[in-house]
Amino acid sequence: MKWASTVATEPALDDAVGRAAMKIFKELDQEPDLLFVFVKTGEPLDLARIPALLRAEFETSLIFGCVGDGAIGSGKEIEAGSALALVGAVLPGVELRAVHLTDKQIPPAYGARSLWETTLHVSASDAPSFVLLGDPFTCPGQQLLKGLDRAFPTSTKVGGIASGVSQAGTTTLFLNENAYNEGVIVLALSGNIELDAIVAQGCRPIGDPMFVTAVHENLIRELDGKPPRDVLSELYGKIPSEDQDLFSSSLFLGVAMDTRRSEFGPGDFLVRNILGMDPQSGALWINTQIPPNTVVQMHLRDAVTSAQDLERMLTGYRNLHHSKPHGTLLFSCLGRGAQLYGQPDHDSDTFRRLVADVPIGGFFCNGEIGPVQGETFLHAYTSAFALFRPKTT
Repeated sequence: MKWASTVATEPALDDAVGRAAMKIFKELDQEPDLLFVFVKTGEPLDLARIPALLRAEFETSLIFGCVGDGAIGSGKEIEAGSALALVGAVLPGVELRAVHLTDKQIPPAYGARSLWETTLHVSASDAPSFVLLGDPFTCPGQQLLKGLDRAFPTSTKVGGIASGVSQAGTTTLFLNENAYNEGVIVLALSGNIELDAIVAQGCRPIGDPMFVTAVHENLIRELDGKPPRDVLSELYGKIPSEDQDLFSSSLFLGVAMDTRRSEFGPGDFLVRNILGMDPQSGALWINTQIPPNTVVQMHLRDAVTSAQDLERMLTGYRNLHHSKPHGTLLFSCLGRGAQLYGQPDHDSDTFRRLVADVPIGGFFCNGEIGPVQGETFLHAYTSAFALFRPKTT
């Protein structure tokens, strides 16, 4: 197994593709079996041309990628101007299957496993891993991920939602010779390959864990028997002034993944956005449905917290895995990068420092896909890493 990654910043699309392709061939010394492509457009480019330009350079590679408002290649996170990132992989003993699905072609979340297997052209018995890239306007993320988790419960799923577009029909997903403007593309990898996922949510808990004592779908009416407005007001008065400054813009809700625990800490929660507060009742709108008696805790996010959470997650992975990845994809939120940390390449540099200095590429997403404690979610403000290594050495 061999991986290579590069990024080209030439404004002319033909020049960028040619330069990046040359670098991939030089590093691999052969044509890759799999080619990821992530494109950031500083100028309006004819994105539909990209598959043909890549196919002219890579005759047999499976081409898989999308447009984004930032491209990552060679460990460089390009957030301004034009950029085209390529990640190539030579994958002996690995079977690759990829499909494009529109909203209507995605099976029901509770559809039979056989329906999902037929749709994706892969059997659960093959123990596949999945990489997914979706359109922000037409990809039903939670339905898709819930269905994949049910049909392929032991499989890792990771990916991102395309970005850099402002209206439906302008997204571009690349699959081989085709460019799609809707739906999702799904890549299944099986055989001699392991896919590990690391999801850094970048938040820290504040206050105490609480029970959701009254709720209707995604409207929380009571926390420990009190209106959420009263809970937040009381919490605000207890936290340091620096946390108070973050309260209005960087407050999130953490939903405990295992309510059987008596103590909770960082990493025990699925972080969800707070959509707003009902002005009359003081109830909280959350961007997910929450069952009664769920344990929740308020969370805050800032640059220091995000950096510490990333280091904790990466260090934990390194301590558990003695086999280093051969290549890595990074799906990072648009809200991270230089605007959060005040410096470029933060997450890529941290990964190479703490885990492995291997080829890394990806893009800045409009939503990140990855698992938290065995269940796959669509996240925001996270960095989701996909780490690839062979099963055998």
